[in-house]
Amino acid sequence: MGSLPQLSILKGPTRPLVPNSISRIFEKVAATSATNNIALIFEENGRVSQLSYLQVDQITNRLARTIVETIKAKNLKPNSDGDYIVAVNMHPSDHLILVLLAIWKAGAAYLPLDHSFPASRIDHIIQESQPVIVIYDEDTKDFLETPKLACEHLLSTSDNKSDKCLEEKERLHHLKDDLAIVLYTSGSTGIPKGVRIPHKIILNRLQWQFKTFPYSSSEKFCVFKTALTFVDSVSEIWGPLVNGLSILVVPKNVTLDPEKLVENLDRHRVERLVLVPSLLRSLLMCLKLKKNTSLLKSLKLWVCSGETLTSSLAEEFFEYFPENEYKLCNFYGSTEIMGDVTFYTISRVEQLKNELTVPIGIPVDNTIIYLLDSELRPVKAGDIGELFVSGANLASGYVNGRDKDKFLNNQLAIDPVFSKLYRTGDFARLEKGCLLYEGRTDSQVKIRGHRVDLSEVEKAVSAVEGVEKAVVLCYQPGEMNQALLAFVKSGALMNENQIENILRNKLTSYMVPQVILVESIPLLVNGKIDRQALLKSYENTNNNDDSCYEIDIDYSGVKPSQMEAAKVLFDTVASVLNRSARSAISPEANFYEIGGNSLNSIYTITKLNDEGYHISISDFLSAIDLGEVLERMTSSTKIQSAPPRFTAELLKNEHKAAVVDIITTSFYQKADLEQWLMPDILESDYDELIDALWEPLVEKGLSFVTKSDSGKIISVGLNFDARDEPDVQITSKLTVIFDFLESVEGPVRDERLPAGKGKILHSFMMGTHSSLSPKENVAVMQFMEDEVLRLATERHFEGIFTTNTSPLTQQLGTDVYHYQTLLDYQVNQYVASDKTKPFGLAPDSQRAIVQWKPISA
Repeated sequence: MGSLPQLSILKGPTRPLVPNSISRIFEKVAATSATNNIALIFEENGRVSQLSYLQVDQITNRLARTIVETIKAKNLKPNSDGDYIVAVNMHPSDHLILVLLAIWKAGAAYLPLDHSFPASRIDHIIQESQPVIVIYDEDTKDFLETPKLACEHLLSTSDNKSDKCLEEKERLHHLKDDLAIVLYTSGSTGIPKGVRIPHKIILNRLQWQFKTFPYSSSEKFCVFKTALTFVDSVSEIWGPLVNGLSILVVPKNVTLDPEKLVENLDRHRVERLVLVPSLLRSLLMCLKLKKNTSLLKSLKLWVCSGETLTSSLAEEFFEYFPENEYKLCNFYGSTEIMGDVTFYTISRVEQLKNELTVPIGIPVDNTIIYLLDSELRPVKAGDIGELFVSGANLASGYVNGRDKDKFLNNQLAIDPVFSKLYRTGDFARLEKGCLLYEGRTDSQVKIRGHRVDLSEVEKAVSAVEGVEKAVVLCYQPGEMNQALLAFVKSGALMNENQIENILRNKLTSYMVPQVILVESIPLLVNGKIDRQALLKSYENTNNNDDSCYEIDIDYSGVKPSQMEAAKVLFDTVASVLNRSARSAISPEANFYEIGGNSLNSIYTITKLNDEGYHISISDFLSAIDLGEVLERMTSSTKIQSAPPRFTAELLKNEHKAAVVDIITTSFYQKADLEQWLMPDILESDYDELIDALWEPLVEKGLSFVTKSDSGKIISVGLNFDARDEPDVQITSKLTVIFDFLESVEGPVRDERLPAGKGKILHSFMMGTHSSLSPKENVAVMQFMEDEVLRLATERHFEGIFTTNTSPLTQQLGTDVYHYQTLLDYQVNQYVASDKTKPFGLAPDSQRAIVQWKPISA
């Protein structure tokens, strides 16, 4: 008998949820807290403000009364949805938190705006959401049609109000539900849309968090650093405040400076942090530059969301933070589903094997995840389907009832908690009970954690006067070199920089693309735009090693004594920015104005360090121009880096597990030949291979492991006497690899190299640990090459024989280690014994180079 296939439906735990507002929960916490328990801490420009729970409760009660009185005095009405919305346009501060809590206590919902939003975006949000009032900290010409209230005036006029809680009858009341927040996201139609988030879905999200990732007994301080317009700010603010913890409100200038952010987190011994992967990468770069292994050791829980988390970045995390002591989490969700509906927790690197990106995991409480086909039927486990969400984390739709097709009736469930489905627009698949993200169904991408719809950006670019055609694409989404690109055909006499300046007045900063002027837009045979050709043209331009020298570099004004450092600095900036450089690189150029950002600034600093010049992150970020950066790169800070210290140890039985791990990751995940045999090659095949070779490898005493100065095994070199190699039997597809190698090596070895045992040392396999950086990898390979040469010389071999299939090892072998090339073979021409071409799909450029290095007596 057969069995029913497993369907791609995952249900999270069912937990009881008692409806309540977050502000009422806060009031209960404040009532039971000691009067001196600190709720809010804010430090900026030397000003330090601390407010206790009692003070926050009393101040927000007074503010809430003023808000209600202002609305009633002006006879202001709810919007067309029946919601009382108060828009907030304020910088991060303690005052901001007070205003948000007061809005809730007044019975209204808050709608965050941002000073960086262009006027057109603010106009749309205000006109559609119809807030009753806007509270601001900087007066602008915006909101002319909406009543405005300055935060300073709100605070001063509230001083004489009662500090008692408002009675229920005094509060404002929405018509539909317990609306708490309205957050505007990028819209698929090119127009931003407002998501209606009730208190109950916030409560469900927080209740799951408190159960799954409880605050520790030593946890005193949490941080609020995420932009208020981003859904992750909700748990950052209200999670700690309903648990009696202190919130450190981080000013925007500190959030943008990784060095200052690390300092703040470390000083307050913060134990958890929510961040986008691009910020995680910046912080890890910062930690490496600081060379202080004690920094952030209190920060035990790291939560990534908003962007794709790559396995390589997660592995980099565990290079700094010990496995099993620290947790790196990948949360998945969107604003419409309270930010997070699935999660995956990593505590060991081995969890990431065979995946390029970290899984998005399993559902949170009171949530069902469905992967459905085009007919809205569940797909089988292992198949890719569109991801739908049902349960207590769903928003109650959009402002003005827009896009009703995103919230569907759920025909797959009876329980009313799961009566609605939200269509995420994402693809995923279910493997062994765990969800893996498989991309978008539409044109939405994540830029610095914010959801951006490419069609919205494309519409804005196309609207620029003189633009004939525009195509907006995202290059390498989720990677360090991710770029938002606008390919523009224009009939106007405008350059790329001028178009970008126009867009800065239309789009919020993270949505402004890098404009690339093109003579024509390439088309496919069916008449559609050839997007891959556009991306390829961008990639080819940026990957051209000589392209950075086409950038205009101006040394005018550089002192003769600084010229050497200036050449390093300007060439480094040119190589990092490359095509994105928007003007000449000169002492007067500001790094950020010519195309830099916080992430590639860290990369620039790292490359300067590699060149021997040191500048602190804060100094680099705060420099007015590159001339000031140059001044700070004084000769006294030039680094004399010590060579890495490695030791070699002949192979022993105790090394076997480490050897298997390194060989497997080096060849299964990265090898040049194995990729053409997938999926017929398995990780277990390398276990079988090493098992078969292990005894003779140890016995011959020609193989070794490399250890770092901490004693960790970081590489392995397996060697044999070419005339005394064991005859082993393996059953896997790896036989194809070894048959191929014998076919190219055999004739060369037998016809052109010395005869007899003890003459040829065969460098059989070399592997390095996956945690090594590219620079470390090269250093370790150099050490292993020297060790192979030492062994060969010590044992009186006449030379070293090897075959390289990797472009890197080929280049090193020829240019650095000075091997002689005896055969250069095109691998796709190989015909196996069964008359097939196992590497037939390989490009013509993929070669196998058989090399020999004679050892002089």
